[in-house]
Amino acid sequence: MFPAAGEEAARLRPMTALANAAHANTSAMAQMTAAAGQRQRIAMLRGRRGGALAGALLGAFAVLFVLVRTNRSAAADVAVALRWQRVRWPWLTPVMAVISWPGFPPQSRIIPPAAAIGLFSLRLRVEAVFVLAAWGTAFLSTLVKLLMRRPRPEHPLLQVTIARVIGSSFPSGHTLSYVGVYGFLTYLVYVLVRPARLRRLLVALGSALIALVGPSRVYQGHHWPSDVLASYLLGFSYLIGLTALYQRVKEAQAAASLPR
Repeated sequence: MFPAAGEEAARLRPMTALANAAHANTSAMAQMTAAAGQRQRIAMLRGRRGGALAGALLGAFAVLFVLVRTNRSAAADVAVALRWQRVRWPWLTPVMAVISWPGFPPQSRIIPPAAAIGLFSLRLRVEAVFVLAAWGTAFLSTLVKLLMRRPRPEHPLLQVTIARVIGSSFPSGHTLSYVGVYGFLTYLVYVLVRPARLRRLLVALGSALIALVGPSRVYQGHHWPSDVLASYLLGFSYLIGLTALYQRVKEAQAAASLPR
């Protein structure tokens, strides 16, 4: 009798193990599904907030465009520009020149494609394509300049640094391109770079470059404050949309790589 019971238990043991494994697998799948659903809800919420912010920035840009087109920003532009140029710290002039340097040709036409080639060589092909898309802010700047055709700053008290500047003053091509290209590169650093100290350092440098390029353009007398403000508004709305699209592409890639 006892040997028969032992044989029965031995026969049932593999079935019990299979049942337990199936239950564990079902629980794991349920947890993965719940986690995926939670991530999707968070992504949708962030997408709505990002879309609302981008829309608000575009709306503010449209208002500023009208103000500049109807010459209602002229008094404020002159007052702010002259006040900023009165600041004469010894180190300020060379710092402003260094900040503006990457935005002048030929380097402005070399750095973005070089960054894309570097990412492609690291097998970050999607990121390389998106850096080129971020460079589209240069085309956007040219398009808005053609619509506005605002003359470059001129005022008896305004000091203008000698440089090769062409085209309309509105918007600032430097500022718009920096927000697009260096903004997206800074975003990639935040997402992809693992060492925390290096990531924080690079993000701080990229953020400082973007924040200072607008003031540098006014300080050098190449743009009015409303020019650079318009570029920040338009540039960040473009950047928000671009990063949202990038996230969707990466999520689609991750979903396609999961076992079916």
